Amino acid sequence: MPFDPERPYNDLPSLPPSQDVETKTVLKACIEARAVLAELRISGRLIPNPAVLINSIPLLEAQASSEIENIVTTTDRLFRFANDAGDHADAATKEALRYRTALHQGFHMLAKRPVSTSMAVEVCRTIKGADLDIRATPGTKLLNEDTGRVIYTPPEGASLLRDKLANWERYIHEEDDVDPLIRVAVMHYQFEAIHPFTDGNGRTGRVLNLLYLVEKGLLDIPVLYLSHFIIQHKPDYYRRLLEVTSESAWEPWILYMLQAVRETAQWTTAKISAIRELLDQTAEQIRQEAPKIYSRELAEIIFVHPYCRIGDLVTAKIAKRQSASVYLKALVKLGVLAEIRAGRENLYTNPALLRLLSEQNSPRPRLK
Repeated sequence: MPFDPERPYNDLPSLPPSQDVETKTVLKACIEARAVLAELRISGRLIPNPAVLINSIPLLEAQASSEIENIVTTTDRLFRFANDAGDHADAATKEALRYRTALHQGFHMLAKRPVSTSMAVEVCRTIKGADLDIRATPGTKLLNEDTGRVIYTPPEGASLLRDKLANWERYIHEEDDVDPLIRVAVMHYQFEAIHPFTDGNGRTGRVLNLLYLVEKGLLDIPVLYLSHFIIQHKPDYYRRLLEVTSESAWEPWILYMLQAVRETAQWTTAKISAIRELLDQTAEQIRQEAPKIYSRELAEIIFVHPYCRIGDLVTAKIAKRQSASVYLKALVKLGVLAEIRAGRENLYTNPALLRLLSEQNSPRPRLK
């Protein structure tokens, strides 16, 4: 029976795909993507304090992944409200911050269990801030944003969805003769096609992609800014997904995902190198111009927290509260930080880092 977008796709084929997904073209692209991903992994290890990356790149990923679903916020708002759990942020910023939280929580879950259906449920609950579960009610349909036309109706029935997720889970962990980068492309399509939740499927699937790459040892920490590529090629993303469903066009989809990994890894590596260079420049400026307060830890904390509070220095045991205030005001005087009033407290921003993070290209760092 031909694919009918108006009809629930209960006949979604089980994994593995019936056709060969490791064609010569795919394997060549896979080798190239793996090489660039290895460079990213090495680059991340060159920053002694991993919190510098964990607190920055995942927020960029959160912003972009949310924007794919038309939840739009800014880099500045994300970093401003990151430390207070977004309590005073607008709704879009809160939702993007929940994506970052879900990614962090999933990363810590990997120490106890692999990527799974139960992990997907927990990730989606965190992203949506709701106690949801596998979709049980019918009526979910995916529409074309421009025309409003139904382009896909996912499978229906909680039992069927759980069966398909069980098959999905077996594939990603047992199909060991297929390269993990190819498996992540297959698993992402299948998860989106199953569409197990009423909302949050795309973002949950993209979190699972990063967690799976960590689980398989291709990343140390989830700092691949994959949504950056998808934002730039959003129509292709949805078109390629749909073509797997309607035409079994696996190769173009897998090549799209491998290109996303390759280009994203190159972009992220360049961004990390620029962050590392800016951090070194900042540390040297503090050492030269304010030697009495200098420590490497002080330089790093304003990169871990681009919107820094006095309490951040106290928590990191860099200084007690009165000294911490003196240190931050000294950095303002140097031009390293800028001071802004936020309610009852002062925030100390790192303008050079925020500028670097907000730029889509990866320029050479600029202190001033």
